[in-house]
Amino acid sequence: MPGIGWHAAAGLAGLMMLSVPAASASPSASSPVSPPARAAFAYVADLGSDTVSVIDTRTNAVVDTVPVGSGPDSVAVSPDGRRVYVTNSAADTVSVIDARTNDVTDTIGVGDEPSRVTVSPDGRRVYVANVASDDVSVIDTRTGTVEDTIDVGDFPLGLAVLPDGSALYVANAGSDDVSVVRTATNTVVDTVPVGSGPTGLAITPRGSRVYVTNLTSDDVSVIDVRTGRVVDTVDAGDEPSGLVVLPDGRHVYVANFGSGDVTVIGTRTDRILATVPVGDGPNGVAVTPDGSRVHVTNADTDDVSVIDTATDAVTATIDVGDSPTGVAITPARRRDGHRSRSAPAAAGPSR
Repeated sequence: MPGIGWHAAAGLAGLMMLSVPAASASPSASSPVSPPARAAFAYVADLGSDTVSVIDTRTNAVVDTVPVGSGPDSVAVSPDGRRVYVTNSAADTVSVIDARTNDVTDTIGVGDEPSRVTVSPDGRRVYVANVASDDVSVIDTRTGTVEDTIDVGDFPLGLAVLPDGSALYVANAGSDDVSVVRTATNTVVDTVPVGSGPTGLAITPRGSRVYVTNLTSDDVSVIDVRTGRVVDTVDAGDEPSGLVVLPDGRHVYVANFGSGDVTVIGTRTDRILATVPVGDGPNGVAVTPDGSRVHVTNADTDDVSVIDTATDAVTATIDVGDSPTGVAITPARRRDGHRSRSAPAAAGPSR
């Protein structure tokens, strides 16, 4: 297995999470007197305790714990915020959680050792990377069944979909490349060489750049979507794993599993702007809908660090289950169940 040793990769497979923000939808028309906003909720996969911790992002309190399958690894939220998808790496399944009740409503069989999950912008497809079978399962959300399986590179560990839904990007840790899948046909149309041991992916809001964490070369590759080639490489901390782009497209937050910190990259220059110490073994990263806070799971200290993006300081540490890995945050919703308007993004262009 080139690029990354199998045992090293297998040991870290559950501790490296790409968290893709849920796709946004047009806000509902507001009434003359809008109900007060309710917080978004962070769903955290607790790999070691076979549960998902639910955090109220407004209060930083764990408000529920949901039993799922064996070895929950990654989490994704549907664009409407109603469903949460959790990969169970030791059970070869995906648990589906109703976000209104936090009950598991379905369990779907997928490939071998599912590691990562993401949802298409229209909410109709769920993509699951299976590290042991080197493929991606495609789930039809209307039927809850696998409708297709896509062969990709070795040891796929990262997933991200373009904002327009036209292409899926898959980080292959074992072959040191990224597969580009045309979603209309579920076929691989390009393969992009990157650094060593790519594990995480995040795409800018306009879909022009893909950021890829490379676990064993300690850096981040920047792919130009138009040309399909790497246009920059940014040094990060030790063993960069999960990452997320803020809603305004200006900053990327990278969790460095080996060095216990988060690297903040400015997308205008692709240079490091800050380094934020967090807990031990950080790997999953998610951002609140308004972009004000980033949540980072720390697998070795069993907690979640909350970073204020205005100051790049940790403002809270939240205890969760054992070995937290993946994290995803729902869209904020009002008390009447409608989506709340997010705070406006900062002025200026975003990629």
